[in-house]
Amino acid sequence: MNEGWFALIQQALSLLFSLDKDVWSIIWVSFSVSLAALLITLVPSMLLGFVLAFTQFRGRNFVLNLVQTLQSIPTVVIGLLVYLLLTRMGPLGDLRWLFTQQGMILGQMLICAPVLIAMSQAAFTSVDRRAWETALTLGASLPRAIAMVSRELRGPLLLAVIAAFSRIVTEVGCSMMVGGNIEYVTRNIPTAIALETSKGDFAQAIALGLVLLFLAIIMNFALGSLRGKNQVRSH
Repeated sequence: MNEGWFALIQQALSLLFSLDKDVWSIIWVSFSVSLAALLITLVPSMLLGFVLAFTQFRGRNFVLNLVQTLQSIPTVVIGLLVYLLLTRMGPLGDLRWLFTQQGMILGQMLICAPVLIAMSQAAFTSVDRRAWETALTLGASLPRAIAMVSRELRGPLLLAVIAAFSRIVTEVGCSMMVGGNIEYVTRNIPTAIALETSKGDFAQAIALGLVLLFLAIIMNFALGSLRGKNQVRSH
């Protein structure tokens, strides 16, 4: 049994270090789609988080409740919603994004946006409002004042980015429904692991799992480093 597992891990490492085409195409699809979704969503989500933290407006409570609801919806349900939007009879059917990377990006945007909005709003709420008021009093433009406050909160805001990316790069439900798990096109790490495990091809599944494990370790070290720096500054 131990020898069998050792052989599987050897095969998995061999697939990674030999730059196996199938494995690395899956990794490329996974990271390119998730990074695109994150980058497209990042600025609008953080701006909305800023608005929710610093302003009062009609419908604010509705927006907050909507963000909280979207955070709690399973990714497979979001996948179903995007699937219905992108089907030929759906309102976005003319885009022909179903079973494409564009469709996967749209789905992952809907998954990561609530995380970014909620965590950035919490970060902006924690800041001393006098810093914002002082920046405006000194004549800073609105974009410059927002940039100054964001610079003070770069630690918590980076935590929001890491959390959002972690959520979308590991989700499987939405990617499976909207992307269709098409080889070399929409097959990403989570959908490939599910497929290869069901086929009994554990070597490739382990190789891809090791990539996610390595990513998780890097992110945890980054989070720990940020928390340490924030604690030092607070003291």
